[in-house]
Amino acid sequence: MRVRGRPRVALAAVVVAVIGAVAWAVWPSPAVRAFDQVIPVADGPSGDQHVLLDTTFFPPATGGRGPVVLLAHGFGGSKRSVRDEAVRLAQEGYAVLTWSARGFGASTGQIALNSPDYEVKDVKQLIDWVARRPEVLLDGPGDPRLGLAGGSYGGAITLMAAAYDGRVDAIVPQITWHDLADALFPDATGAGPAEGVFKRMWAGLFFSRAADSPLAPGADGRNVPTDPTQPTTTSSAPPNGTTSGTSGGTSSGTLPGTPGAASSGTAGGASSGTSPTTPNATPSETADRTSGGTSPATPSATSSGTADRTSSGTSGGTSDKTSSGTSGGISDGGTGPDAGAREAQCGRFLPAICDMYLQVAETGRATPAAVETLRRSSPISVPGKIRVPTLLIQGEHDSLFPLSHADANARAIAATGAPVQVAWFDGGHDGGDGEPDWVAERTIAWFGHWLKKDGTPLGDAFTVTRDGGRDPGTRRPVLVHAAASRYSGPAGASSASVRLAGPDQQVAGPPGGSPAAISTVPGMSGLLGGLAGDGVAIDMPGQAAAFESAPLAAPLEVTGAPSATVKVYGEGEVTLFAKLYDVGGQRPSLPQGLVAPFRVTATPAGTPVALTLPVIDHRFDAGHRLRLVLSTTDMGYASPTAPAVHRVGLASPTLTAPTDPALRAAGGGLGWWTWALPPAALAVAAAIALTGRRRRADDLDPALGGVPLRITGLTKRYRDGDPAVDELSFQVDRGQVLGLLGPNGAGKTTTMRMMMGLIHPDAGEIRIFGHRVTPGAPVLSRLGSFVEGPGFLPHLSGRENLELYWRATGRPKGDAHMEEALEIAGLGAALDRAVRTYSQGMRQRLAIAQAMLGLPDLLVLDEPTNGLDPPQIAEMRRVLTRYAAAGRTVIVSSHLLAEVEQTCDHVVVMHRGRLVTAGPVTDLLGGTAPSNGSRGRLEDVFLDLIGDKA
Repeated sequence: MRVRGRPRVALAAVVVAVIGAVAWAVWPSPAVRAFDQVIPVADGPSGDQHVLLDTTFFPPATGGRGPVVLLAHGFGGSKRSVRDEAVRLAQEGYAVLTWSARGFGASTGQIALNSPDYEVKDVKQLIDWVARRPEVLLDGPGDPRLGLAGGSYGGAITLMAAAYDGRVDAIVPQITWHDLADALFPDATGAGPAEGVFKRMWAGLFFSRAADSPLAPGADGRNVPTDPTQPTTTSSAPPNGTTSGTSGGTSSGTLPGTPGAASSGTAGGASSGTSPTTPNATPSETADRTSGGTSPATPSATSSGTADRTSSGTSGGTSDKTSSGTSGGISDGGTGPDAGAREAQCGRFLPAICDMYLQVAETGRATPAAVETLRRSSPISVPGKIRVPTLLIQGEHDSLFPLSHADANARAIAATGAPVQVAWFDGGHDGGDGEPDWVAERTIAWFGHWLKKDGTPLGDAFTVTRDGGRDPGTRRPVLVHAAASRYSGPAGASSASVRLAGPDQQVAGPPGGSPAAISTVPGMSGLLGGLAGDGVAIDMPGQAAAFESAPLAAPLEVTGAPSATVKVYGEGEVTLFAKLYDVGGQRPSLPQGLVAPFRVTATPAGTPVALTLPVIDHRFDAGHRLRLVLSTTDMGYASPTAPAVHRVGLASPTLTAPTDPALRAAGGGLGWWTWALPPAALAVAAAIALTGRRRRADDLDPALGGVPLRITGLTKRYRDGDPAVDELSFQVDRGQVLGLLGPNGAGKTTTMRMMMGLIHPDAGEIRIFGHRVTPGAPVLSRLGSFVEGPGFLPHLSGRENLELYWRATGRPKGDAHMEEALEIAGLGAALDRAVRTYSQGMRQRLAIAQAMLGLPDLLVLDEPTNGLDPPQIAEMRRVLTRYAAAGRTVIVSSHLLAEVEQTCDHVVVMHRGRLVTAGPVTDLLGGTAPSNGSRGRLEDVFLDLIGDKA
C-alpha cells in the first residue's frame, strides 16, 4: 500500500512533531564560564577592617551585557552552595556573582550576623566590583541593573542590602527573618522578644556551625585566600561532574581583565547544598562548606592590601583590627587569654556576638543589648527603606523563621508602595519537598520582569503550596499551587469560629525541665524524610492540658494564624507552649510541627492570655477535631528548671481560624506523560494505518491440535548476548503434570513468560494446541498461569478479587466456571473474607484458583508451594492432581524436588538455558537405583544431571 496526498502530509507532520520534541529535550544549554576571584573589602564601624572575600563570577552565557544577580548562601554554607543556581541564571543571560560571606568558606573575617557595619558594607563593595565588569548592564555610571537573591542567612543580607544600597533593583529573599530577636525569642502574646522564650536548640545549632572542628563538614583541606595581587589557586573548585541544566558544565579560570585572579580549574562542576533556589533544611546549608573556619591562621589584610597571616583567637595572636565602634555598633576584636576559649565556644563569630550568646544561653532571657544587636541585623531596623520589587518565598516547614516573618517583611515593603508577592512553599528549615524547580522558575520570572524588563508575567500576589494527592502513575506525592490575586496574611481573608471544650486542668513543670515535649527537633526533620514535619509530636503525661472541638461537619482549610484565649491560675511566672493538633487520622498530627511559646504571670483568680498560634496552611477534614494543647515544656526551647504546678483553662471557648476562600488551586491533575500518551498513541496508530500494517494471520499446525505444548529451538538472550534460554525443545501431552526443574538462572521463569506471550523469543517457537504463541494470540485464553507471586486487592474478599479479575478479561461470566475452580482450590468460607486476613497458604490457593478460572486446558504455575507449610503443600499436591485427572495439563516450576517427585509424572531438567533431560519421573528414578536395590531420589538424579553433586 502506498501513502499518497494528505495521508502522507499527516504522517510527515507527526514525524516532524516527534523530531522537534526530541530536539528540544536534548538541545544543549549555553556553556557557562566561571571565574574565581578574591575581592578585598573594608568594613567595620569605622571602615578599617580588611577582609578577603572568596567569590566566583559567571558572565552571561548568551554573551554581551546582561543584568547581574548576586546570590547569597545560607548559614554555614559558602559560594559553592549556590553554584548550580548561578549556572542556571547565567544560562538565562544574567551575569552572576557568588561569594562566601565573611567568616564562611575560604573568606576571612568573622561572622557579624549581617550587620550593617560588616556584611552589608561588604555587599556594597561587591556591587561596586560588578559595576566595573564589561559584561554587566548599567543603568548609570557605577549603577548596575542588579538583583539579589538568597535563602535563610542569605535572604537576610538580600533584604538588608536593598535597604542600604539604592542600586538594588529587585530581590528574592527566601526562608529568612524579619526580626532576628523575635525569631530566637518568640512570644505568642505579642509582648516581644524581651518576654520571649529562648529557642535554645536553634541558637545552639547556629553557633556550633560557626565553630572550627575536625568533625565539621568540609573541615579538612582548608584553603584561605591570600594576597589578591599574587596569583593563587583556591580549593573551592567544584567536583567534577555535570552542572545541573548545562551542557558541558562550566569552565573556570582567571577572570579577564582582573589582575591576580585566583583560578579554579575543573570544568563542569556541581556541588550539593542548600541554595537560594532550594532553601530547605539547615543541615544541608553546611554540606558545601569548604572550610571549617579560618582560625587558627586566619589571614587579615592590611590597609595596603597585603595578606598578613596571623593566628586569630589564640593566646598572643592578632585578630582583625579592633575598633572602638560607633553607638549601637559591634566591635571586632578578640585577643587576649580568653580568646581561645571563646573560639571553642563560638567559632568564627565576632567576640561581641559570642559574649551575647553565652549570656542569653545561660539565662534563657533576652537582654536589651541582645535585642538591639539582633535587630540591627534585621529588616525591622530599616522601616521604609526597602523600596524595590520583592518576591518573598517562605517555607511552610520552618520552626526557625516561620511564615509570620515573611508577612512582616511583606507588609513593611508594601507600605513603601513597592510591588510585593508572597509565596508559601513546601520547604523550610524543617524539611519538606523544597520545590527547587518551581522556586527557580519563580525567581527567574521575577528577575525577567524587573531586571530584563522582558514582560514576563508576574503571576499571582499570593501563592500557597498544598498537597495534591498522589500521581496515579508514579504514586509519588503531587504538589499543587493555590493562588489568589490578593495577599491575605495571617489574619486571613475571613475566619471561622470553632468551639472548644474541656475543663480546667493542672499541668506540671518537671524539675530540670526534663523530660520535655517534642514538637519539631531542629535540624532533624529533613534527615527523617519529613516525618517530623507534620505529625511526630509527643506531649508528656501530666505536663499538658488539652481542649478539643466536636467533629467538623465540613472540611476547614485554615490559612493564617489561629487565635484563642486561655486562663492561667496560680502564682509566679509560667512558661507554656500552645499548639493546635489535627485529630482524626491514624494519630493526632501537629501541622508543620509548630508551637507558640509564651510567658505569663499567673494569679489565683486566673490571668487571661490572648494567644496567636503559628501561621499554617492546613486542611482539617470533615469528621476531624481541632485540639488545643498547652504544655509546660518543649525540647526546642529553654524551659524553667524549678518544679511547679499550675492550672490552665479556657477563657473563651472560641478558637478563631482564619481562612482565604480566594485561594484556588488547579487540580493536582496528572503527570505530563499522562496527557502525552493519548496523542502519542494516536500518532502511532495513524502511522500503522497509513503504512498499511496488517495483523498476521493465526499460525496453526493442525497436526499438533491435540498437543497442549510443544517448544522447538526456543532461544532468548540477554542484552550482553549471554543466553537465558538456548535451543530448548520439549513436548507436553494431555493429562501430564510436568515438573520444570533447574537451578537458579536455568531459564525456567523466562521460558514460562515466553509461553504466556509476555516476552518475545529471539529464535524458535512455542505452540499451544498447534497455535503459535504471539502476544495477544487467541489461544492464550486456553492457558491459565500464576508466575512470580500473587497480587490481590487486600480490602476485597477472595471471591470479589476473582470476579474482578474475570471481568477484566472481557469474557462471558458463564465461561469462568467459578464454582469448579473454587471447589478445586478448596478455600471454603474463607472466600468471603478480606484477602488481607488470609494466610500465605490461602493466598497461594486463591492464586491457583485465579489461574484455574475458565478451567484452562493448560495450567502453568511458578513455585505454587512457595511459603507453604507441609499440610498446605500436601493440599496443593492434591489440588493439582485433581485438576490434571480431568484430562488437562499442568506445568509446575519448583525448587522442592521431593514434592515434584510426589506430584509430577514427567519432568524437564534445564541448566544454563539448555535442556538436560526430559521424560517420566519413573524412568529417571529407575535408571539410577543405588546398589542396595532401593529406589533413587529425584534430588540425587537432579544433582547428577547438572553436575553439582559432591
